[in-house]
This record gives sequence, C-alpha cells and structure tokens, in this order.
Amino acid sequence: MAEQKTALAVGAHPDDVEFMMAGTLALLKQAGYQPHILTVANGSCGTAEYSQKDIIRIRAKEAANAAAVIGAQYHKGLVNDIEVYYDDATLRKVAAVVRKVKPEIVLAPSPQDYMEDHTNSCRLIVTACFIRGMRNFFTDPPLSPVMNDLYLYHANPYGHRDGMRTPIVPSLFVDVASVMDVKDKMLRCHLSQKNWLDVSQGMDSYIVTMKNLCQEAAKMSGVKGLKYAEGFRQHMHLGFSAQDRDMLKEVLGKKVVARKR
Repeated sequence: MAEQKTALAVGAHPDDVEFMMAGTLALLKQAGYQPHILTVANGSCGTAEYSQKDIIRIRAKEAANAAAVIGAQYHKGLVNDIEVYYDDATLRKVAAVVRKVKPEIVLAPSPQDYMEDHTNSCRLIVTACFIRGMRNFFTDPPLSPVMNDLYLYHANPYGHRDGMRTPIVPSLFVDVASVMDVKDKMLRCHLSQKNWLDVSQGMDSYIVTMKNLCQEAAKMSGVKGLKYAEGFRQHMHLGFSAQDRDMLKEVLGKKVVARKR
C-alpha cells in the first residue's frame, strides 16, 4: 500500500496559515493529502492582556484546534515571537519537522513581507527543505535524511505588499471559494487574536479582514468570476525535485489558475 502523501503549511505565528493559505491546504486534504501545519514562533507576543506563559499555552491550543478542523497535525512553535532568526539552532529544529513530515508540497511564507519573523520563517523553511536529504546535516532532534521530491510555493504576504508598500503579485491563484467556510472556522479558533489585532492593528474584524484579503487576491488574478483566492509563487525546483512540475496544478486542477496579463 502506497504511503499517503503529505502537505506542510508553514507560518511565522499561529493564525498566519489561516489568513493566507489554509484554503489551499484544505483543498489538498480533500485531494487525499495528509495536512500538517508548522508555526515557527509560538505567539508569545500576540496579546495585550495575558502573561507570556499563558498566551503561549493558549495560542498552541487554538492552533491545534484550527488544524483539527481539517484533520491536520499541528507542529507547535519553536521559538518566541520576535526571536525568529535565521540561525543554526532554529534551522536544525525546522529541518527536523521537514524530515518527520516528508512533505511533497510545502506552502511557505513570502520572501518579502512587512516583518522579519515572516521573512526569516521563509528563509528557514526554504533551507530546511533544501537540506532535508543531506546526511551530514544533523537536525534537532536527530532524524534520518529523506530524499523525496518536494514542491515549494510561497504564499502572498499579509496585505499583498512588502514592507516598502510594493505590491507582490502572485503568478498562480487557488480558487478557495468552496472552502471559505473552512477558512472561517479555522480562523475563528484563534479567539485570543481578535482583541489583540483590534488593539494593535485596528483590524475591526479579523474574519472580515481575511475574506477581504482573499477577494483582493482574486482581483489581482484578473480572472473573471473568481471571487475568493489565495495567491502563490512557485519556488525554483532545483535542489528540491528532480523534475520541474507544478504540483498544485496537477493535484487541484481547475482550482488553480494563472494570472491574466
């Protein structure tokens, strides 16, 4: 019996995946993939009311509840918020998750974003995927190298712009209209974040904001009739897979569309 294929979605903080890529992960689940979610940071600073110890515990539980909505396994944060550095110790921990999960498809943060926890999480997961088969790179905890083909996609940044306000335009879009209720349910699991986001960013409603981001992505596609979308750019295949394939397109079919120019 063939081993079930896996997909790994990576965010810097709990709820990042739900905002920008959970719809695609839900569709991959429907297509037969076992989904996993990793947040590099533990959410320690995402509060205006709780102690550090309490918010870490709360956010880990919320993230696990959100993952459970689609039957995903949640891999809890490895470091504190604002302490996501591209360093040896963190890289070895992220690489251990990649070797454990053995993903065929990885949904990663954007290389360009408004904060360094996000961009450093991107760098960490890209390198962790690249070195997954190197026998002389030792992970924490130690795990044997894996040699499977891997296809890496970068989600759009929050707000669809980098830190200098430059729009980041995806090259492909996943139609997530059919799973917006799932994204909604997953994001609602992050109850502690409604008050924090209202206080820190004036977001009014994080659910409305998430839906607006998906509508904005759909408009960026230029595809007529597309209402809600998640945008991605595919990483170069060299070092990750033997062949240059668009695995999202192959698996999700008509749900994946290219940007109309």
